[in-house]
Amino acid sequence: DICDKANAYLLADMAHISGLVAAKVLPGPFAHADLVMTTSHKSLRGPRGALIFFRKGVRRHNAKTGEDDMYDLESRINASVFPGHQGGPHNHTIAALAVALKQAQSPDFHAYQTQVLANAKAFAKRLSEDRARGGLGFSLVSGGTDNHLVLVETRLKPRP
Repeated sequence: DICDKANAYLLADMAHISGLVAAKVLPGPFAHADLVMTTSHKSLRGPRGALIFFRKGVRRHNAKTGEDDMYDLESRINASVFPGHQGGPHNHTIAALAVALKQAQSPDFHAYQTQVLANAKAFAKRLSEDRARGGLGFSLVSGGTDNHLVLVETRLKPRP
């Protein structure tokens, strides 16, 4: 609603969680975002690169004109990527990305990402539990984790 009122696009950067999203361990931003960007080399386990997803078609109905406002992202993104940011296709990277995306569809990849999430939760628990209970007594910024990232509040000393 805020983006609609401001005539702005909603961009989601899921670079760090793309593997968890691809494995369907975490929900993705696609239902809400106009653009989604990610790297391919972090949790997706592919070659160094990036992916850009964007909406096409009708963006909204314009009540003033009675016509549909269309998304106009494709040509602008394509022109920005090439020749703007990328000098040309890197066929070896494209092939490696295809392999990574195929692997992301496998049960083994889902099991791996499920274990990544379980490991992060166990790590967060150990970090945040009081020392008297076998933990390390650190305060976590969000009190735990919902993905594979754990943020430790470093300004505070560990609790006893």
